[in-house]
Amino acid sequence: MGVSGAGKSTVGQALADGLSLVFVDADSLHPRSNVAKMAAGTPLDDDDRFPWLMRVGLELQRDGAAGVVVACSALKRQYRDLIRERAPHAFFVHLSAGERVLADRIAARPDHFMPASLLGSQLATLEELGDDEAGVTVDCSLPVAELMREVILALGAVEGAEEVRLL
Repeated sequence: MGVSGAGKSTVGQALADGLSLVFVDADSLHPRSNVAKMAAGTPLDDDDRFPWLMRVGLELQRDGAAGVVVACSALKRQYRDLIRERAPHAFFVHLSAGERVLADRIAARPDHFMPASLLGSQLATLEELGDDEAGVTVDCSLPVAELMREVILALGAVEGAEEVRLL
């Protein structure tokens, strides 16, 4: 989870590959209207996000005990709570970095629908993981291999880790 440019897709795919799990990029679950809105530089509101978040929760339920990693922003606590209603074993990996790092990454991917102009609104919306939420916050400016190591160590401390769904 995290804002645009945090590396959700890159790290999520690496974790899925490393743990032999299914990977889903939640960007592919957005309805066309959401993609068009973001591409036009308009931030999504809760009404835009809720149906999408329900689809994310359903993706986390798929494949039974085999497990799945979903790259998803999940910026607010209420969004994560909605996902947990469908996937109670969701474990959130918050990829965090400074605004400059994120802006540079967004600028380096010109074919993505999410413009750099929306980074500020995402950062303003972001709510850090609560102490009572299953998850870990990691510095996404670290190399992917190191990020994976931190996440796997955090997962090892989770009771029932074999049922965990990663975001």
